Amino acid sequence: MEKRVTFKGWTLPLLLLFPQLLVTLVFFFWPAGQAIYQSAFIPDPFGLKTQFVGFDNFLFLFTDPLYLASFKTTAVFSGLVTLLSMALALWLAVLADRVIKGATTYRTLLIWPYAVAPAVAGVLWLFMFNPNVGLVSWYLGVLGYDWNHVLDPNEAMGLVVVASSWGRVSYNFLFFLAGLQAIPQSVIEAAAIDGARFWRRFWTIIFPLLSPTTFFLLVVNVVYSFFETFGVIHTITSGGPQQATTILVYKVFSDGFVGQDLGSSAAQSVVLLIVVSILTVIQFRYIERRVHY
Repeated sequence: MEKRVTFKGWTLPLLLLFPQLLVTLVFFFWPAGQAIYQSAFIPDPFGLKTQFVGFDNFLFLFTDPLYLASFKTTAVFSGLVTLLSMALALWLAVLADRVIKGATTYRTLLIWPYAVAPAVAGVLWLFMFNPNVGLVSWYLGVLGYDWNHVLDPNEAMGLVVVASSWGRVSYNFLFFLAGLQAIPQSVIEAAAIDGARFWRRFWTIIFPLLSPTTFFLLVVNVVYSFFETFGVIHTITSGGPQQATTILVYKVFSDGFVGQDLGSSAAQSVVLLIVVSILTVIQFRYIERRVHY
């Protein structure tokens, strides 16, 4: 018999929901409203007064070649981070699911990188690939490759993609491993008895059953690559060289806090919010159809 919890009146449910509603209001709706409001103004250089310009900030953005280039950079960066972090996490989860001896130690070691903050992860990778004192860059020099992500845009993009993916693999690994362990072993054993090899079983049985987990991680990782990778990019490349790693969220920071163009920065925040919302709706509208629950 299913046991349900009922409340007599609305007082207790509202009290229980109030802390979360307050946090959402203060840290999401209020800043979003402020960004929308400020996007219609241009403050003077001294911050003493503002001038109403309507949609001029948005019109300027979509005629600015540097801002349009950041769209392409963001698309490449988010796609590579999402693909690399999810693919590597799925591979590690499959291996961990098959480990018998030392499974707990193996899984614990794979989870540790998730505890590292993005800014700290960026500093770690920066030290390893520093052109002058980095250990990895020194070994690359021994092999005849002159590594310098400060000057080479492709190397800079590759480094921030790897650093951002490394910090996200552990999170994806946890969900993939939980999804693998929830798959009934009887189904896999039946396929093995029928003669299906491991990869055949993986692509026809295991991976389709993981589709709810994969879909959830796809949405979460896209949002992560748009917003939470700011610390990695700021510590490693600061958007360079030649704005090759300036994604949308970093351009909001550089124009608003460095360039002190608060009106343009607020407009960029609104555009970024709209872009992420559209991507999320597209994912739920079209990709979810392929998910098997």
